[in-house]
Amino acid sequence: MDNQKENRGRNEKPHLSIVIPVFNEERRLGSLDKVLAFFRQFSFPWELIIVDDGSVDSTLAILDLWKKWEEVRILTYQPNRGKGYAIKQGMLQARGKYRLFMDIDLSTPLEEFYLFQPFLGQYDVLIGTRKRGRGQIIKPQPWLRESLGRGFTWLTRTILRVEVSDFTCGFKIFSDSAAQFIFPRLRIERWGFDAEVLYLAKKFGFSVHEIGVRWRNDPLTKVNLKKDIWRSFKDLIQIRINDWRGLYEYEKI
Repeated sequence: MDNQKENRGRNEKPHLSIVIPVFNEERRLGSLDKVLAFFRQFSFPWELIIVDDGSVDSTLAILDLWKKWEEVRILTYQPNRGKGYAIKQGMLQARGKYRLFMDIDLSTPLEEFYLFQPFLGQYDVLIGTRKRGRGQIIKPQPWLRESLGRGFTWLTRTILRVEVSDFTCGFKIFSDSAAQFIFPRLRIERWGFDAEVLYLAKKFGFSVHEIGVRWRNDPLTKVNLKKDIWRSFKDLIQIRINDWRGLYEYEKI
């Protein structure tokens, strides 16, 4: 890789920002090699922002090795605040014309990005779905987790009146204008943030398009059924309360 390509990430405004949150991910950081290899095939400038959400294992020490790559920026803070907070910080620091957030487990294969490319610039928000179009679950979740996921989708659509088939698929792209408007307004810091993001996109009139993607379950998921399902339900109610109180009319950095 020549110096011009190596310095591309910081010397030019990126066409694409990729935001990946991590928390105690020492076992899965090898996925970053695949991310770098995949996006280096493109001629457009891009950046990778890794947000360490208060890890207490060796995650940060391992990430220190990634600072050598010009495309990579690492954000870190203590204590742990939640996936929603981590993605918010990454999206606010991103400089790209388009801003993708995705998961370290690569549950949605990187190759699905090709499906999103033709729609960049046509919609403000592009979201992956496992439930429409060519969406396909390659490796399903355990039955209970899958059933609770369907229940959460139904509750979200009922409570927030957002007609989206898949709120929690971790592969979403925002235009810079949509990201700069939506993410400063987020107030949900943990698993319910996906619903808040899409609720605000609808509330403020941003166009949203779903794209069917392949997806596989990762058995190392951080979701805790007992805590996170109940917490996410409370988040849905909190989103409605926040809106009723007018809190989304003002940015909160």
